[in-house]
Amino acid sequence: MEKKKVKELKVSAIENGTVIDHIPPSAVFKVIRILKLEAFEDMVLFATNLESKKYGKKGIIKVSGRFFEPQELNKISLVAPHASIIEIRDFQVASKKIVETPNQVNGIVKCFNPNCITNKEQVRAKFTVVDKEDTRLKCHYCEKITTRETMEFF
Repeated sequence: MEKKKVKELKVSAIENGTVIDHIPPSAVFKVIRILKLEAFEDMVLFATNLESKKYGKKGIIKVSGRFFEPQELNKISLVAPHASIIEIRDFQVASKKIVETPNQVNGIVKCFNPNCITNKEQVRAKFTVVDKEDTRLKCHYCEKITTRETMEFF
């Protein structure tokens, strides 16, 4: 019987930074975009459609020299509600947590309703999260529902 050769890509470890793991494959580029990583000056590595025992397929992003603020973690939770955030310090895992979608989202997402006051005047967008699993946000002002598919970030 012939042994199957396994190809493995070796990626250098990061000394300090963040690994975002368990991203749905369809959301990897959204996460890169909402975190503005395409303009980041340090190393950013990403992979998509990797095998995952837990989810079938997943994506991963490794960002060297960057740690994310709570507002940025909230953005990640809206497009990748099961993503895990792994902070690396001195090549060691310093912390690991799963993102948590907040109950309220303020100032990070635009209302998809073009007639909403938040799109007509300088009023900060505010939402209540009505469905954390499928990411559905209810606008505080016009009460329209913004979904993951219609979501636009500031």
